[in-house]
Amino acid sequence: MRGFSAFRAVSALILREMATSFGRTPGGYLWAIAEPVAAVSLLVFVFSMAFDQPPLGKDFALFYASGYLPFMLYSDLAQKIGVALRFSRPLLAYPAINWLDALLARFILNTLINFLVFALVIWAILIRLPHPVIPDFPKLFLGLSLAAFLGLGIGALNAFLFEMFPVWERLWAILNRPLFILSGVLFLPEAVPMPFDGWLWFNPIVHV
Repeated sequence: MRGFSAFRAVSALILREMATSFGRTPGGYLWAIAEPVAAVSLLVFVFSMAFDQPPLGKDFALFYASGYLPFMLYSDLAQKIGVALRFSRPLLAYPAINWLDALLARFILNTLINFLVFALVIWAILIRLPHPVIPDFPKLFLGLSLAAFLGLGIGALNAFLFEMFPVWERLWAILNRPLFILSGVLFLPEAVPMPFDGWLWFNPIVHV
């Protein structure tokens, strides 16, 4: 019986998340696409002005989108799941809803949205390339899934730590800032000189 009630609870929480996070108009969903597109475009503009070609391949947009979007999948999930209990606290008073429902609702909704954004952006980049490129779909799915579950794990841990030790939320925000630079979004980890390359592999996002 709990399985069916859990499904209903998670479904209701997902609908609530959609209404509160994206609003009741298409504009909220368009912004979910426009924001990463703008970020990738900025990276392409800056680095194409400084370099003749990206660290891998010949297309700046494909290189930076394939690094930025999985990182943002992890980062978005970790951040939103981390505050899921605070966001859903009024609803947790109902017996039919527990803390796991709140975490799963955010994980499912934001994973699906980030997967969709990744597919749309990469597809838009691939169709403009002069030569056809066939993506390795199993590896793409594996990489995105690893980023998603890493975000779920970090987010669930932080959801507990934020409640038990409120100061940890501020410390985590500070510690998390260098990750964008240290996660192989802007460069290839293999290009990092020794001994720093060995240290870099302790970052689980690099393996994604």
